[in-house]
Amino acid sequence: MATDSPHRPSPDQLLAEVELEEARKRRGRLKVFLGYASGVGKSFQMLDEGRRRHERGEDVVVCALQPEYPPEVQAILQNLEIIPMLKKGGAEAIDVPAVIRRHPQVALIDGLAYDNPPGSPNVHRWQDVEQLLDAGISVVTTVNLQYLEKLQEEVERVTGKRAAYIIPRGFLDRSSDEIVVVDAPAIDSLSREASAADSATRLSEEHKLLRLRELALLVAASVIDRQLENYLRSHGMDSSWGVQERILVCVTPRSNSAQMLESGRRNADRFQGEFYVVYVQQPALSQQDRVVLEQNLNHARQLGAQVEILSGLDAADAILKFAREKGITQIFIGHSMRQGAWRRLWSNLIERIVRSAEGIDVVVYPHQR
Repeated sequence: MATDSPHRPSPDQLLAEVELEEARKRRGRLKVFLGYASGVGKSFQMLDEGRRRHERGEDVVVCALQPEYPPEVQAILQNLEIIPMLKKGGAEAIDVPAVIRRHPQVALIDGLAYDNPPGSPNVHRWQDVEQLLDAGISVVTTVNLQYLEKLQEEVERVTGKRAAYIIPRGFLDRSSDEIVVVDAPAIDSLSREASAADSATRLSEEHKLLRLRELALLVAASVIDRQLENYLRSHGMDSSWGVQERILVCVTPRSNSAQMLESGRRNADRFQGEFYVVYVQQPALSQQDRVVLEQNLNHARQLGAQVEILSGLDAADAILKFAREKGITQIFIGHSMRQGAWRRLWSNLIERIVRSAEGIDVVVYPHQR
């Protein structure tokens, strides 16, 4: 009796793919210009894209603007249709019903992160954007890095300032079809005060901007990675590779895992990746082993790792199965330097993981226990 190939989509997968494709056709597309600092030119690039699309014959309208623009941006706006914003209590909000009635092909929205005035149907502007996308209107918008959820603490550490607004990272992962980092050189983004300051202050400001630029590029890579995962999943394909780092640390009751855990946390933070820690259950642990294991797992939780207890007769198979399911890019595993049966057994397990972890980097840490 014929069986489906593991690489051939099942009927349910094919149906889900068709339904997803139909939903994509009905829904508008979202393009985001992401800046890592004020003044890198997000607004100009967004509006200039709107101008180019308009000149190609697309129906483009402007739905949200900043209070002031330099002359070169004002010149672009003179040739684009603007749907006036609603004014409520001294603040402004997108006139979503008017935009939907007008139903352009493309809506330009400068400043995705803002909240709407009290009494508006949607609390946040990104919710307005979702409503327009659901109505079949494509949106081109701008946002700064500091407004993205999960990045605010890191940006605050770099800049010393915390943003007042927040956009869920899930919104970008779920809704964005294209994300463009407005990649102006860091030196061009220095404030006038920093440009005129002493060399030490200037170097410090450049370092901060370079770190913010790195974070913005990693956000774009993360969005691409999610899109790749969705594509592979919808086509019934599996892959352990991607552009986002996913670190897996394997702990045991016979190792001091602090170095591995802290290194894994640093790598995940640096690349805005995901951090997992696993332990494969073992029978008949001694009291000392249970104490060390619990210390390792507690340390992992304190570092914010997603901790999983795996079961299975074969530890290597359990680790590799988990790694493939999660799309792990790096596995950290300890290797005891002491002699004995446990060392021989664990050495064989590490060798099997290294041989079988195709597409995954394996980092082996020596331990004294």
